[in-house]
Amino acid sequence: MDRRNFLQNSMGGFGSLALAGLLAGENSASDLTSNDGQGNSLGHHLPRAKSIIYLYMEGGPSQVDLFDYKPLLKKHAGKPLPFKTPATVFNSSNRVFDSPFGFRQHGDSGTWVSELFPNIAACSDDLTFVHSMHHGVSNHSAACYLSHTGDPIAGRPSLGSWMSYGLGSENQELPSFAVLDCGQLPAGGATTWSSGFLPATHQGVQFLRGKTGIEFLRSLDASAKVSKSKLEAILDLHRQSAVASSHPYLDSVISNYEKAARMQLSVPELLQIDDETSTTRKAFGLDHPATALFGSRCLLARRLVERGVRFVEIFSPRVKADRWDQHSNLKQGITNNSMAVDQPIAALIRDLKERGLLDETIVLWGGEFGRTPSSQGTGRDHNPFGYTVFLAGGGFRPGYHHGATDDFGYFAEQQKVHLHDLHATILHQMGVDHRQLTYRFDGRDYRLTDVHGKLVKELVT
Repeated sequence: MDRRNFLQNSMGGFGSLALAGLLAGENSASDLTSNDGQGNSLGHHLPRAKSIIYLYMEGGPSQVDLFDYKPLLKKHAGKPLPFKTPATVFNSSNRVFDSPFGFRQHGDSGTWVSELFPNIAACSDDLTFVHSMHHGVSNHSAACYLSHTGDPIAGRPSLGSWMSYGLGSENQELPSFAVLDCGQLPAGGATTWSSGFLPATHQGVQFLRGKTGIEFLRSLDASAKVSKSKLEAILDLHRQSAVASSHPYLDSVISNYEKAARMQLSVPELLQIDDETSTTRKAFGLDHPATALFGSRCLLARRLVERGVRFVEIFSPRVKADRWDQHSNLKQGITNNSMAVDQPIAALIRDLKERGLLDETIVLWGGEFGRTPSSQGTGRDHNPFGYTVFLAGGGFRPGYHHGATDDFGYFAEQQKVHLHDLHATILHQMGVDHRQLTYRFDGRDYRLTDVHGKLVKELVT
């Protein structure tokens, strides 16, 4: 007997089953199987990590102003680059633009970090840098989709949705994929965290700022009897629809209602970050206007993975700058962006480490591309041909620098890593073979890495 017929013929129907789950609170990841599209927590091999926190710096952070130190920029400032360059988005000049920021080496790893990131610099021995990231998409929306879904065209499932589909969640009272609002949508919009053609249960759930957290999610009525009646009435309507229709996504709708009912109990407690110690709150920058927003999101991310949420994404906060997209006024814009995230990110890494969570949590920092080492007036143009991301935890090799760009920081040259390779490696650390995590849609099997991607063994321990 399949799931639908079993539930349809059970006494009490969906209402009683959902209510029983609410009251018992004993759902576990072992209940999820790949057969019903809910994920399989066992994966393909022994995982090094259980959760991912994606710190997405939308707009394109400049690698040559943050982590990719290039002394030749000062020597050749104002001169044409000594090699042919591709057309950029705005066809800016090819004249070298020196970084206005100082660099210094940090930690036993001797990591070069800009003065913009003093707190992250102090964590450099815990970080894995990939300086040779590259792809061929130079506009924001398409590169945003590529970074998240492996395809520059909207409509594919996000990385978080693939993780939810493949592994489920270890806490059935919370979504397996959470998106934390920081005041602005990325260029790709809500499609960035879409489940695409995967079942709707794997869609990213947006946590808004404020006390309610999730739109339309209200606490249960004080009267358990009234709550039970409402829940049973809603789910009974879906049961009747299931009898009359064999729509393949109806089970996902029902599952989402069940999850929403459980979240009414779990989300209010989750959002109580005031329960954290004053020391923790200060470490995350909650006492300073410049860092309070992103700091509160980083603290919430830790609370989510602490409770078994599989994938958490935080987008760049709204500051007095155009994201990390500095086509002009680079010095002020990138300073504002860096100030908003530096302390909270460092606090997140330290907090995870102190709580013993960093070993099983992957922290990924990066944008959709980098910037040119040449000038666009007082800024830099888009550059997908060579840029930097960093990772921490989850079995990634700490204090390690992989790959390199040319002497001016334009093109990835050594140990090149494509986005598909990065996705394949992250999935591997989560216990998933990227070639085997597939979903059949429209007559073919799809995967996050499509027909590309390879494990970058040097990045992992």
